[in-house]
Amino acid sequence: MAPDSQRDPRTGSPFRFDYESPVLRFGAGSARDLGDELAARGLDSALVVTGSTVGTTPAVMDPVRAGLGARLAGVFAETTPDKRLATAFDAADRLADAGADAFVVVGGGSSIDVAKVASVLAAAGEPREAVFRAFADTGTIPLPDGDLPPVVAVPTTLAGADVSQVAGITAGPESGSVDEETGGGVGDRRLMPASVVADPDLAATTPESVLAGSAMNGFDKGVETLYAASTTPVTDATASRGLGLLADGLRDLGDTGPTPETLEPVLEGLLLVQYGISRPDGSTLSLIHAFGHGLTRTGTLQQGVAHAIVAPHVLDYLFDEVDGRRDLLADALGVADGDDDDPAAAVVREVEAVRDALDLPSRLRDVDGPEPEDFPDVAEATVADSFVANAPPDLEFTAADAEAILDAAW
Repeated sequence: MAPDSQRDPRTGSPFRFDYESPVLRFGAGSARDLGDELAARGLDSALVVTGSTVGTTPAVMDPVRAGLGARLAGVFAETTPDKRLATAFDAADRLADAGADAFVVVGGGSSIDVAKVASVLAAAGEPREAVFRAFADTGTIPLPDGDLPPVVAVPTTLAGADVSQVAGITAGPESGSVDEETGGGVGDRRLMPASVVADPDLAATTPESVLAGSAMNGFDKGVETLYAASTTPVTDATASRGLGLLADGLRDLGDTGPTPETLEPVLEGLLLVQYGISRPDGSTLSLIHAFGHGLTRTGTLQQGVAHAIVAPHVLDYLFDEVDGRRDLLADALGVADGDDDDPAAAVVREVEAVRDALDLPSRLRDVDGPEPEDFPDVAEATVADSFVANAPPDLEFTAADAEAILDAAW
C-alpha cells in the first residue's frame, strides 16, 4: 500500500457495498411499459394503489391503465399523506379480492410506503388486531418469512422515496385499534420495489408547488450521500452525477414550470442519487433528514419545505465542525472553480440558489411550523433520530448544536 503522502484522498478506504437494485425504467412515456414489466417478472395482474387526487387525474391514470392493459386488476385510490396502517390493510384485502399478485403504486412517498406495508400484510395474513397491537407496542409490524407480493413504483413527485427498502406508517385512534397517535415503520430488503418506472409525462401533471417541496427532499439525498459516514465509492459516483443533473434541472423547473422536457434530467438525477442509499447495512441519509423528521413530527409542515429552510444552516454547521467532503460536494454541484478559497461557502450558496429557484421559503418564521419555544423539543427529537448515526464519525452533534441551527433558521 502506498504511503499516506502518496495516496489519492478519494480512494483507498475499505468498504462493503451490499445492494440489490430494482429494475429502473426511465423516459417519457415509460408508463406504457408497465404491462411488459409485469410480464417480464411472470406476474399476471396488479392492483394500482394511489391517492384520490392522482386516482382521478386522467393524465396520470390513462397511461397507467393503458400500460397495464389486461393486467390491470383494479384501482385502490385511498392513500393519504397520513400513511395509515388501516389503509394498508384495506389495500392488502383489495389485492386478495382482486386475485392480483402485485401492486403498482402511483404517486408520492406516502402512497409508496402504504403499498409496501400492504405487501407485508398481504404476505403475513395476520389479524388486524394482532398487528395493530404489535405496532402500538413496538413501532413496527412483524415481517413474515418468504416472498412478498412485488411492488412496482411509478413516482409522480420528486422526493426520491421510491428506491428504498424502508416504509413509514402511522395509526390513530380513529382506527379503533390504538389509543393514541402512533408512528413507526418497517425495513427489510424485500421492501425494495421490484421495479421503478420514472415517467416525466406523469410527473409533469403534479402541481408545481408539490414538486418544489418534494424536490428539495430528493436533492438533499444526494448532498447527504456525499458526506455521510456510510458513503462508498459507488454512491459517490451516482450521487455526484445525480447532483449535477439536479442542480441544473431544478433551476430550469423553477424557471419554466413542470414539463416533460424540464423533468427529464430531474427524474434521471433522482434515480441516480437514490441508487445505493438504502441498504441492508444502513443508509446515507443524515443530518438534514433528521431535522426534516424533527420539524415535521407534529403539525402540517411539509418535509421538503423543512429541508429547504434548514439545509444551508445544517451545512454551515457541518463545515464549521468537519471537512464534510466539501471538495467532492463542490465538484458535484459544479461550483469547484468559483472565487472562494474554501469550497464550503460555494456549496452552501448553491444549495440556497436551488431553493430560491424553486421559490421555497428560507425562514422557519414564514411557515406553519414549530415556534422558538418548541425548539428544545425539536432539537432533542432531531439528535435522537436514527439518521444522525450516519453523520461524519468525527462530528459531535448535540441538542445545543441542533437548537442553534434552528435559531439560525428562524
